Amino acid sequence: MEAKSRKAAPKRANAKGATLKGLRGLPEWNLNDLYAGIDAPEVKRDLDRADSYSVAFEETFKGKLAALAEGEDPGIKLAEAVTRYEMIDDLLGRLISFAHLVYAGNTTDPVRAKFFGDVQERITSASSHLLFFTLELNRIDDAALDRAMAEPKLGYYRPWIEDVRKEKPFQLEDRVEQLFHEKSASSFSAWNRLFDETIAGLRFKVGGKLLPIEQTLNMLQDAKGEMRKAAALALGKTFKENLRVFTLITNTLAKDKEISDRWRGFTDIADSRHLGNRVEHEVVDALVKSVQDAYPRLSHRYYALKARWFGKKRLMYWDRNAPLPKVATPNIAWPQARETVLSAYGDFSPRMADIAQRFFDKNWIDAPTRPGKAPGAFSHPTVPSAHPYVLLNYQGKTRDVMTLAHELGHGVHQVLAGRQGALMAPTPLTLAETASVFGEMLTFKRLLAQTKDKKARKAMLASKVEDMLNTVVRQIAFYTFERKVHTERKDGELTSERLCEIWMDVQRESLGPAIEFKPEYAAFWTYIGHFIHSPFYVYAYAFGDCLVNSLYAVYDNSHEGFAERYLDMLAAGGTKHHAELLKPFGLDAREPAFWQGGLSVIEGMITELEGLD
Repeated sequence: MEAKSRKAAPKRANAKGATLKGLRGLPEWNLNDLYAGIDAPEVKRDLDRADSYSVAFEETFKGKLAALAEGEDPGIKLAEAVTRYEMIDDLLGRLISFAHLVYAGNTTDPVRAKFFGDVQERITSASSHLLFFTLELNRIDDAALDRAMAEPKLGYYRPWIEDVRKEKPFQLEDRVEQLFHEKSASSFSAWNRLFDETIAGLRFKVGGKLLPIEQTLNMLQDAKGEMRKAAALALGKTFKENLRVFTLITNTLAKDKEISDRWRGFTDIADSRHLGNRVEHEVVDALVKSVQDAYPRLSHRYYALKARWFGKKRLMYWDRNAPLPKVATPNIAWPQARETVLSAYGDFSPRMADIAQRFFDKNWIDAPTRPGKAPGAFSHPTVPSAHPYVLLNYQGKTRDVMTLAHELGHGVHQVLAGRQGALMAPTPLTLAETASVFGEMLTFKRLLAQTKDKKARKAMLASKVEDMLNTVVRQIAFYTFERKVHTERKDGELTSERLCEIWMDVQRESLGPAIEFKPEYAAFWTYIGHFIHSPFYVYAYAFGDCLVNSLYAVYDNSHEGFAERYLDMLAAGGTKHHAELLKPFGLDAREPAFWQGGLSVIEGMITELEGLD
């Protein structure tokens, strides 16, 4: 049972860090609601409990589920087993969540790294005693299990049980499952950790200073072109110097996944992700094709427009996310960012704002940049018996405010879904991005409505279009890159040169002829953490963005009752399929028009920008 983390797409931060005006005193999270510290006696107590509870569970139920299902009061007895399993899952989740958050605070600290590794090993060992449960559950006769679920106590868990049974065709013999599980700590988990620590330890020389990755990436949004170029060259240089280790990590993890998929019988390299997302591969294929077909109408068109704004035929790749020329880019102090997001949430739903308020009032947010801190941003749900925590690298830009809105959307979603319990609160990744992107849209609409200056409005629209292109076009391009890499890996290891070549081919196709690339950009695939931690996760962002665009169109047409239906959708957690969740809004992701409707929103914004040109 691994940490149920939901990591958001990497967001950039400002190179000047917390020395910027208004960024002193940024909040740091208080993890005491989980544990008081890594040396707290409660940590050892709960690790010991995890061991003893798991062993006792195995002794009580292993080899007996089929008999329970056929015996007297099967629903009640099986419900008792599932309830105990859920309690242990919550305990293990609390421990690994705490270890993950401590480690994310400084991935280069050897004490934290050891703690994280030690807890991972203890959790892997304890949870190995639970592996039998879902395997045996899937061996129960369908008719017997259906009869047992007529008992309300077990019927409550029907969504979780039905999801477990979808895994049945791909599960292996018990001892093989146990081997896969126990070796995870020394296989893909170890390579994930190597990637994290390598990325966090990299330094990029810009203007005589050695900077970490977050600050350097943020400089690609600097108002000064020479600063953007210097940052891009520094990134490319350091990435290239470390190609060997990133190539090894990528090849190893792709092979590890291929072995697992082959043993389990998955026919396509992304099938395991689709199964985990509870989404049909035909739906994903339709999304990917719709976005790829729209490249000329979206990214190609927009970047050609932006190049004209800069007085050029082509934009250098480091200018792709540059602020518009002759438009001020003010730094936004934390209190203003907080008020902006909470007001946007409150205008939509006071209940939504009240939940978001807790993150500020109770120190559930860690906002400053620090050496060694995990890059990007995420909202970690931890477990329903606790609450989520949000990690940011806040640098005072408009995009950082949107990141705050994004992660708080996740946080609100996770709080609302928590009532479903440890087994059914987690949401498939395709729908996990809905609340975050919707939160961004609410915040953007509020900021845009308050902006009367034509130049500032143009800059805001351009920034939003770029965010949407990064969320839709870029993520589908990332998905295409992954598919090519994992497909070729079946025939042997890929060289660094081949990985760079695939990356450049995909970038040229997706971004279009208005973007000019230089050789150093070929190594930029190395820092995309989703390729390492969550293979094929990235299409979830495009799914979520298009879904939210369609949802927001419904909201625009009729506000009455929408907020209540929306919050009910979030509160469902993982208990419903995406088709069932979208039905109250008259939406169906299986229809091609669904994706076209979402993409047309981006097209409309680009058209509006052309009108402001």
